[in-house]
Amino acid sequence: MAEHQLGWLAKADRVFQRCGTGMKQKDTEHLLAMFGLAFQLGKLAETDAVLALLNERMDWEQLKKPASKHKLIIAADTEEEIAGARAAGFRVTLLSMHDSPVFERLSKALLSSVAEEWLDPGGRVVALYSGFEEGLVDTISLIRLDEHLGRLTARDLRQLGAHVPLDTLKVVVDLAIEIGREGREGKPVGTMFVVGDSRRVLASSQSTGFDPVRGYNRKERSLHDARVREGIKEIAQMDGAFIVASDGTVEAACRRVDASADGLSLSRGLGTRHWAAAAISAKSNAVAVVVSETNGTVRIFQKGQLVLRIEPFHSAMKWKDFKYEPPVAD
Repeated sequence: MAEHQLGWLAKADRVFQRCGTGMKQKDTEHLLAMFGLAFQLGKLAETDAVLALLNERMDWEQLKKPASKHKLIIAADTEEEIAGARAAGFRVTLLSMHDSPVFERLSKALLSSVAEEWLDPGGRVVALYSGFEEGLVDTISLIRLDEHLGRLTARDLRQLGAHVPLDTLKVVVDLAIEIGREGREGKPVGTMFVVGDSRRVLASSQSTGFDPVRGYNRKERSLHDARVREGIKEIAQMDGAFIVASDGTVEAACRRVDASADGLSLSRGLGTRHWAAAAISAKSNAVAVVVSETNGTVRIFQKGQLVLRIEPFHSAMKWKDFKYEPPVAD
């Protein structure tokens, strides 16, 4: 182990011994030592950033110098907890999940950072958080985002709200990812699904002149049927959006969304389809799912904001809940 690593480890050990097990997260010296270890691990592993999941305030000015050569992201549950980090110029993300398990909060922080394009979906990040004792930053993890985002948990979609049933969201997102990964006839395909609040969405959209699902009964338009999903893949090559009801029924296809994007802000490079998705999600309680024709990336919009970005992995998504059990003390 390198001499500078031993130095950081020795410093952290001295802090732990001096402060004792009753130490609180507000102890800036302890946090600085933990940040130092995280920065060293990030350097050794050549990670993209360090993500700190905190729930106490600290002296952020003291962190500026050691963090100057690293990309640092601070996540917390209240605006008060991140106000100092924001003022110090660090990237911050507000979670508002104080009563949620730590790994749900960590998952949302990672997803938000990817959505903000602070993290690359295929990159690696060092995470710093309270894994065992609440209020004490005691855990440092090296996370490979391609593995994490390739195995999204059901909780990640559940965070999008109760307006759309989880099963419907999973079906639509899976279908969008397949379209992004496979394209059609060797060509990339871009399309959009607007899920939930279908009455308001229909009123805020117009037909492009031909609706290929018109005239079919609801069973023949249900995305829960594999044959219907295969048919939708063919139709996805046509212009316009799919309007999907909360139960997974495709209410209409080839619709042009007509909603104002005034007041919205998106990253550079996103086209009219993404702006339309953000606009309709801001105007309604719907969730908009967009497949990028450029690279197959799937982006999910809610309340006018990009909340999740998924890359077109070569293997299928695996939806499962994250199970975590801390070790039992002797």
